Amino acid sequence: SALLLFISIMTMFMSGIVAIFEYDLKKIIALSTLSQLGMMMFSISLGLYELAFFHLLMHALFKALLFLCAGILIHGAGNTQDIRSFGGLSLNFPLVTACMNLANLSLCGVPFLAGFYSKDLIVELACQYSWGIFVLLMMFICLSLTVLYSVRLTYLGFVGPYGGG
Repeated sequence: SALLLFISIMTMFMSGIVAIFEYDLKKIIALSTLSQLGMMMFSISLGLYELAFFHLLMHALFKALLFLCAGILIHGAGNTQDIRSFGGLSLNFPLVTACMNLANLSLCGVPFLAGFYSKDLIVELACQYSWGIFVLLMMFICLSLTVLYSVRLTYLGFVGPYGGG
């Protein structure tokens, strides 16, 4: 159980760090999936099996929406996956922007969205376990990395200046 806890935290941490420095849209979404799988394994390491399954189901819903939106954006941006060449796509794709932002907010665990109900329960129950301050600190750092790469993706893809040629 302690080994699974360590591996799950390291999986969340490393995939979050790599996603921050990645520019390929599909790789960022895939790395966020890896991070969330680490979150599920973290939940399992605490003995919260049903909660891990609930997070799996919720994650599948908004991750499918993210990949559908990514496909539309890639097609609409001239078949490029490089988010540096996106920028300003909210003007051309307002509905896709809204859907992708909603899915990203759910991924981040914003209250009253699907991801909040599963992720918040895992975080709340993890805070009740006595694994130590390091485990809790790493968990919150990993959750912050999720927010960071999601905000970065939103900025470079929809808000920032157009970078394509």
